[in-house]
Amino acid sequence: MLRSTVFLLAAALATSTHAQESVLTVERIMQDPTTWVGAWPSVPFWSEDGETLYFRWNPMGEFAADSLFKVSRAGGKPEHVLPHERRNLGPTFDGWHHGEHVYDATFRRKVYERSGDLYIYDREAHNRVRLTKTRDRESNPHFSPDGETVVFTRDNNLFRLDLTSGAVRQLTDLRAGTEESESEADTQDAYLQEQQTELFEFIREQKEEEDSREEARNVDREAGNPPPTHYLGGSRVQQLRLDPSGRFVTFVLSATPGRSKRTKYMDFVTESGYAEELSARPKVGVSANPPELWVQDLERDSTYQVELHQLPGAYDVPEYQREQGMEVDSAKTKRHLFSFGPFWSSNGRFAVLEVRTRNNKDRWLARLDAESGTLTVLDRQHDEAWIAGPGISWFGGGSDMGWLADDRRFWFQSEASGYSHLYTVDVETGDVTQLTDGAYEVFNPQLSQDGTEWTFMSTQQSPFERQLYSMPVDGKNPVQLTSMPGRTEAVPAPDGDVIAFRHSYTTRPPEIFMQRKQHEPERVTHSQTEEWRSYNWRVPQTVHVEASDGVLVPAHLFVPERSNGGAVLFVHGAGYAQNVHDGWSSYYREYMFHNLLTDLGYTVMQLDFRASSGYGRDWRTAIYRHMGGRDLQDYVDASKYLTATYGIEPERVGIYGGSYGGFITLMALFTEPEHFGAGAALRSVTDWAHYNHTYTSNILNTPETDSLAFARSSPIHFAEGLEDPLLMPHGILDSNVQFQDIVRLAQRLIELGKKNWELAVYPVEGHGFQEPSSWTDEYRRILKLFDEHIGSK
Repeated sequence: MLRSTVFLLAAALATSTHAQESVLTVERIMQDPTTWVGAWPSVPFWSEDGETLYFRWNPMGEFAADSLFKVSRAGGKPEHVLPHERRNLGPTFDGWHHGEHVYDATFRRKVYERSGDLYIYDREAHNRVRLTKTRDRESNPHFSPDGETVVFTRDNNLFRLDLTSGAVRQLTDLRAGTEESESEADTQDAYLQEQQTELFEFIREQKEEEDSREEARNVDREAGNPPPTHYLGGSRVQQLRLDPSGRFVTFVLSATPGRSKRTKYMDFVTESGYAEELSARPKVGVSANPPELWVQDLERDSTYQVELHQLPGAYDVPEYQREQGMEVDSAKTKRHLFSFGPFWSSNGRFAVLEVRTRNNKDRWLARLDAESGTLTVLDRQHDEAWIAGPGISWFGGGSDMGWLADDRRFWFQSEASGYSHLYTVDVETGDVTQLTDGAYEVFNPQLSQDGTEWTFMSTQQSPFERQLYSMPVDGKNPVQLTSMPGRTEAVPAPDGDVIAFRHSYTTRPPEIFMQRKQHEPERVTHSQTEEWRSYNWRVPQTVHVEASDGVLVPAHLFVPERSNGGAVLFVHGAGYAQNVHDGWSSYYREYMFHNLLTDLGYTVMQLDFRASSGYGRDWRTAIYRHMGGRDLQDYVDASKYLTATYGIEPERVGIYGGSYGGFITLMALFTEPEHFGAGAALRSVTDWAHYNHTYTSNILNTPETDSLAFARSSPIHFAEGLEDPLLMPHGILDSNVQFQDIVRLAQRLIELGKKNWELAVYPVEGHGFQEPSSWTDEYRRILKLFDEHIGSK
C-alpha cells in the first residue's frame, strides 16, 4: 500500500505541467514489463501422453534462468519444472503428422530428435530409448512404413537405422565440391596426423565414428548396392527426403549466397572500445540463382533434375511488365521457380510439390512422378499482386499443407475465394473441394489422430476475435469450441478432450486456461502485478471510419473525459499485421501510452488500414505498387473523421508509428501536411529501394523492373513537402531498417533547408528496442512533441 501511494503521488507530481493529470508516467510505462505489468506465460505445449501441459512462465521474475512450468490436465496449481526433470522430458506433442511417419502405424511409438541425437518414445509404456549418441548431429527422423527402421539425416546425407540389429546403412552419398583424385599426405603431414591421433581421445573417437561409417559403406559396396555418389559443387543441400518405398531420394540444391551484396552497419558501443562493422541482408533486387530439385532413383542408380518450367504459366509475364510492352519470350521471361517438398503419401503412391515463383505471383500444387520427373498440376493460385494469407507463406519457407488419412486427398489453404480457407484436392483425379467458406480466415488447421476431424482457429465469429473450431474432415458446419471474448491461441490435448489455450483481452495480457469438453474454462495462471492492476485500463471503442472510397475501416478509439483539443493517430508496423482486435496488443507499450495520452486529454485512434491482416486478400493487396497510397489515405480519412466527429482541427492531429508506421508518418507529413500537425516516425523506412528483397519485391516488384512503384512509395522523394514538426528516433544497430535509411533522409532534409525536424539516435538499439532507458527517452520525446505542437495551447 505504501509503495502504491508513493507511486501515485510521484506520478501526479511528474505530470503536473499538463492541464490534466494522470497517475501514469512515461517512465512507469516503459520500464521492464516483467516487473511492472507481470511476466505473462508463453509457448504452451502438451506432453506426448496428454497428461501434462507445459508452458514458459517467469512469475515475478523468480525463474529467469529456468522458466518451464507444468500443470496436470485435471487442473490445479502450476508447478515449476526442476532442471533434472526438464532435461529428461519426453517429446512434446505437436500434431499427428499424417503421412510423415513421425509415428509408427499404430501411433504407439514416436521418433524424435533432441540436441542432435535420436530417441524413440513409447506412448503406452511412457519410456524413451536413445538411438544415437554421436558427435555428429542427426535430424529429421521418421519411421519406415513397416516401423522396423528409422531414416534420418546426418552430414547432409540420409541413413537408415535397423531397430532390431542396430545396423546403420548410408542411403545417399552427396559430397561437396567436384570429383578429384586424392593426393597422398607427405611424410611431414603423415607424422602430424599420427601424433594428433595418439594424443587426443576426441580425434580418436571421431576417427572411429568415420571408420564405422566407411565400414558400412564398404558392406554396401561388397553387396553390390552402394549409394550413388553425387557431387554438389558449391551448392547447399536442402529438403533431403526419402520416399516411403525407399526407392526415391529428393533434394534441393541452392547456390551458396555470396556476400558481396550484403549491407553493412556499425556498432559503436563495444567492449573493446573499437567500432565494429556488422553484416546484414542484401537490398531489394539482388539477383539469385534458382534452387534446383533433384531426384535420385536408388533402384536405377541415376540422379536427375526435375524441370519445374514444364508447369503451365512458367514463362508468363506479370501484368505490370505487359503494360511496359514486355512479351513472352522463353529466353527472356523464364521465371525464377523454386519448390517445397515433395510431400509423400504414407503408402508412397503419390508425391505433391508446392512450386512458387520468386516474384510470388503464382503457386502451383503439382503431382510428381518421381520416376519420370513429370509434373501434373493439381491447383494453381495466381495473383497479380502477391500470394499470401494465413497458412500461405510469403516470407520464405513452405506453406501449411499435408495429407488426409486416406492417402489420396491433400489439404492446403488458398485465398481463391478472397479469404484464406481450407481446401483438399484428390491427387488422383485433380478434383478440388473447398471445406470452409465465408468472409473470415482460417489459422493452423490440425487433423485428429483418426483423421476424421479438423480443429482450427478462425475469425468466423468476428474479425476482432480468434476462436477454436472443430469440423468433420469433409467440411461444412464448423462448431465453435471456445467462446471467451478476446484473443485465443488454442492447443488441444492429443485426444482432443481437453483444450489448453493462451487467452488475452484488451486490458489483460495472456494467461493460460484449460477447458474440458462441455465445461467452462478454468484459469491456470495469474501474472499481473497488483500495482499494474490498480490502474483502470481502458477498453477502446471499436468504430469504423468511412474512407473516401466508401469502405469502412476498423479503428480503436480512446476518448478522454475532457478533450484538450488534440488527437493522436497511431500506425502499426509491418503493414501486414492486425492491431484492432479484442486481445492484448503486441503494441502493449503503445497501448499504455495511449491511456496516458487519453488521461491528458488527447483523443487517440489506431486503424487497421488497408494492408493490415485479418480482412482478406483485397484488403491485404490494396497497397500493391503504391505503399503510401490507399493505406495513407485511410489515415487522411481518419483525420477528417476526427474533425467532423469531435471538432479537432487538422493542425491539432498528430501521427506516429514505428517501422511501417514510421514510413506512413513520413508520407503523411511529406505528402498530406494539411491533415496533420506533427509526427514521430520511429525506425522508419525512408526509401524502399534500400529495404530487403523478400518483403519489398512482393509489394513493389523490384527497382529495376518497376521504378515508378518505388519512386511514388518512398518518402525520401517527397521530403520537400515537410511543413510540420517531425521527430525521427532510430537505433544505430537496426539491421532491418538500417540506420543508413534515416541518415540519408537527414541529409536530404539538410540540403532542402528544412528546419522543424529532429533526429534522435539510440546507439545500442536495433529495430526492436530492448533497454527501458531507450524506450523512456524515445517516448518522452514523443510526448513532448505532441504537448508542444498539438496539445493544449
